Amino acid sequence: MPDAHNVVHATSIALNGRAALICGPSGSGKSDLALRCLMQGGNHLVKDQAELVADDYTVLRVDKGEVFLSAPESIRDRLEVRGIGVVPVKAIEEARLVLVVELTEARHIERLPDPLPRREIAGVSFPVLRLAAFEASAAPKLLLMLEQIDRLEA
Repeated sequence: MPDAHNVVHATSIALNGRAALICGPSGSGKSDLALRCLMQGGNHLVKDQAELVADDYTVLRVDKGEVFLSAPESIRDRLEVRGIGVVPVKAIEEARLVLVVELTEARHIERLPDPLPRREIAGVSFPVLRLAAFEASAAPKLLLMLEQIDRLEA
């Protein structure tokens, strides 16, 4: 069982092994945003299919200055879908954290953040994408950011 200090109240998804940690209070839309990302197919902007890492709680593991995410065993392969219940969704074993998503109100989102804000997770600094979870474009924005993170961070 992971140490409680290594578990955060957040949902996480991955694209090609690179993960986003979706943070926000209960009811803010973390699971809903993850579901919409998982339902998006590959296209010319985002080539790969998103995969679930963990819903609601995510385990952090630090190795050689990188942070890896996984699901607690008790909730692995499950996603809460409001109005339906907890549904089985195959999760990947682990993914490397590259992006922190902070769910907030649209009025708190800077139009052209330069530089990108940063947040420290487990002693490592990560770029932050602020999103209004229930905007129609939230899932595409998150997937586009994961797809382009290496170019944007260069």
